[in-house]
Amino acid sequence: MTWTFTRDLAAYLSAAGPCVAAQPVSNTVLLTTADALERRGPRAFGRADPFFGWWTGPDGSVAGGLLCTPPFPLLVGALPEGAVRALAACLDTEPLLADISGFNARRADAGVLAAAWRRPSRVAVRNRLYRLGRLTDPDPAPAGRARAAGEGDLPLLLEWVEAFNREAGQPGAASPAALRERIGYGGALLWEDAGAPVALASFTRPGGRGCRIGPVYTPPACRRRGYAAAVTHAASRAAMAAGAGQVLLFTDLANATSNGVYLRLGFVAVEDRTEVLAA
Repeated sequence: MTWTFTRDLAAYLSAAGPCVAAQPVSNTVLLTTADALERRGPRAFGRADPFFGWWTGPDGSVAGGLLCTPPFPLLVGALPEGAVRALAACLDTEPLLADISGFNARRADAGVLAAAWRRPSRVAVRNRLYRLGRLTDPDPAPAGRARAAGEGDLPLLLEWVEAFNREAGQPGAASPAALRERIGYGGALLWEDAGAPVALASFTRPGGRGCRIGPVYTPPACRRRGYAAAVTHAASRAAMAAGAGQVLLFTDLANATSNGVYLRLGFVAVEDRTEVLAA
């Protein structure tokens, strides 16, 4: 039973890829992050090199994985209980874990890791993962319509994603390359009212394992008019039409409004995750 750590993406995908892909809902962010690193290179999320890890269980099979793309915290996938305890011990011994800014893990696992981490820490956010059941139309439906974003919308998308990141406390900057990629496969939708964009919803590249909605952003002056629900509904439909096996999204548990919106659209809670950061 052991954790293996490396900076070699190919080695990680070979060893942990099948195990991580076997739980595509719980491991949705692991899957999309590794996919982006494969397509856009190791600096897709920042200037520092990413690293990876996988847990080999007592039967010799790989039973879980993790990755880190600094400045983002360590992203921990679905793990057996023994793997979490062993990872907690590695926080003191593994050089690649020495400088992490924190970790993002399932709620119970985050508690184990936080208790073992020899650094002052704080809970930055508690998120809930939702999976779409039966998509329900927004009621009441707001004025306007959805349209796919185009290349000419890139400056607006960058501005809004930056604003979303600031509000959510996310590190890093909005990536023009990532947004161009989303525009290319139809993964960025704008809601327009009276010909003006008023809300954004985008989604990761769709496939049989599913895709994830996010970010969803409405400028402050346009909020409380139903635009976020409408554009999320449109993005969910577009993702399914593009071949997504299932549609997922995360919400901040502190935001009762957004959680209520997604429940009314037909999303069903799956699990909670906690992000813990150095204090």
